[in-house]
Amino acid sequence: MSYFENIKVFLRVVELGNLSAAGRDMRLSPAVASNRVKELEKYLGVRLFNRTTRQLTPTEHGEIFYQGAQRIVQAVEDAEASIASVSGQPKGTIRVTAPLGFGRRFIASGIPEFHSQYPDIEVRLRLSDHNVDMLKESIDIAFRLGTIEDSSLRMRGIMDCERVLCAAPDYIKKAGMPNDIDALLSDDHNCLLLRFPGSNEFVWTLTTPEGPRKVEVSGVFDSDDGDVLLEWALDGHGITNVPRFEVQKYLNAGQLVTVLPDNPPAEAKLAAIFPHKDFQDPKLRLFIDFMASRCQKMVRAALQTNGGLQTKI
Repeated sequence: MSYFENIKVFLRVVELGNLSAAGRDMRLSPAVASNRVKELEKYLGVRLFNRTTRQLTPTEHGEIFYQGAQRIVQAVEDAEASIASVSGQPKGTIRVTAPLGFGRRFIASGIPEFHSQYPDIEVRLRLSDHNVDMLKESIDIAFRLGTIEDSSLRMRGIMDCERVLCAAPDYIKKAGMPNDIDALLSDDHNCLLLRFPGSNEFVWTLTTPEGPRKVEVSGVFDSDDGDVLLEWALDGHGITNVPRFEVQKYLNAGQLVTVLPDNPPAEAKLAAIFPHKDFQDPKLRLFIDFMASRCQKMVRAALQTNGGLQTKI
């Protein structure tokens, strides 16, 4: 059992605040993760954590060791990346996050193909429509679809995607077709909202001749899963704001109709976000390049129907 591996376990326990979570993240049982921390404490001769029934918090010694251990692990990873860049054989682990529905269809489905090309790179994927704190949770790459605001992180733009307001014909028959933005905001209409702590998806930016207009919409249904909102829209329960490539087939089939076509939502940016320090890591560049090309092709295919391509690359 290597000292270096014990250090990496210790770092993940600090970052996640829980032995079981750290063990799962590193594919270790809680018992093994606990033993590695205990071995490290025995070697150093100090207690690294204050233990409660639910969480571990670093002691003063733990905080001091965490700062130095981070630099040690980063230095080793940088050295490995330099060797991989020269040898052309990148290896290691990439932690990736992506939105739920998009991640399942576009990212998760491509990971086996990527692994077959680069068998020494292990990809750990976490899907969530929440914006994950990348630095706190040691995420290497986050694929995001929407408004990108993280100035502390580096961004690789993949494409701009047209968004559309749409609803099922049954909903329009029942509630009526809104003929302007003010009608959309009336009590007659139910907007389906992507809502979670910190979400601003209840504010829709719509295009007008005078420029973008931000409107605070409301509705009786909300979820933190975009696929749930789409199902509700298809079932006739409200109006959803969604990237066109996700609903083009339903629009073509008449299962959904466009709402306020003269006031479409602002485009969503599809991008890969990653910390500045990882810019030169060859395995991250390979993964982002692979997924960017794959996403562009898949979005094109989804939109190669009536109306053609609706994206800017």
